[in-house]
Amino acid sequence: MTALSPYYLLDAAPSRRRLTRAQTVGILLLAAAGLFALFGPWMVGIDPARQQLERFLELPSMPHPLGFDQLGRDMLARLAHGTRLSLSLALVSVLTAAIPGTLGGLLAAWRGGWIERVLAAVADAVLALPGLLLVLLLAAFAPGGFWPLYVGISLALWVEYFRVVRAASRILLASPHVEAARLLGFGPLHIVRRHLLPELLPQLFTLMRFGFAGAVLAMSALGFVGVGLQPPTPELGVMMIELLPYYGEAPWLVGAPVLVLFLVLLGLLLLSPEKDSA
Repeated sequence: MTALSPYYLLDAAPSRRRLTRAQTVGILLLAAAGLFALFGPWMVGIDPARQQLERFLELPSMPHPLGFDQLGRDMLARLAHGTRLSLSLALVSVLTAAIPGTLGGLLAAWRGGWIERVLAAVADAVLALPGLLLVLLLAAFAPGGFWPLYVGISLALWVEYFRVVRAASRILLASPHVEAARLLGFGPLHIVRRHLLPELLPQLFTLMRFGFAGAVLAMSALGFVGVGLQPPTPELGVMMIELLPYYGEAPWLVGAPVLVLFLVLLGLLLLSPEKDSA
């Protein structure tokens, strides 16, 4: 058998897989939700807080496809602003949790010793509290504020990235690829970029998908029970609790934020990679 050069090990790259039909549908759903959140408020061009009480629960029409809510506010405008707020806050929370969690996991696996013990102790302390309870505790100090939700969700999510990256990096650092790179004199940045990140990215992407879905659901749930953002802020959960008493008279109003939330979560679910057949 022909011996392989260490340089071959360094340059070896995993083969790319084609997207499945379900993943394509998931990407299209998320792209549609993202475009609606990004350009919807600008295209509608209506103040979501403007009230016209004489248009109480007015039926949908061509100029106003979703009609008006119980205070005479344009429902499409509120839905566009609410989608932007919910998705952007969830995205920022996930990124804020993923970056320090990943860096902390890499540092703990690479250095070990007291650094790993300190980081693991902090992670265990945060993990001792349920994530939603941590968000509730922070939200109780400033009800209706953005920062408690953002900080609480980020604190609840970063531990997952830290634990997964630390466990996976330990195995990767002992692999022949990394040993060959070290013998050839490559530094830590090269090893992380060429050998650790390509293996960690699929796991990180999965964690980010579930974390994003969990963040959207957490904000909607907190808004629905009146602990998160408060009216008249256009947010999906807040809109649900505001419109729920009028479900019998105008079910399409409650169904609009529920449908947006459902499509976003469905898109994230469909991005799951299929297992290889035996």
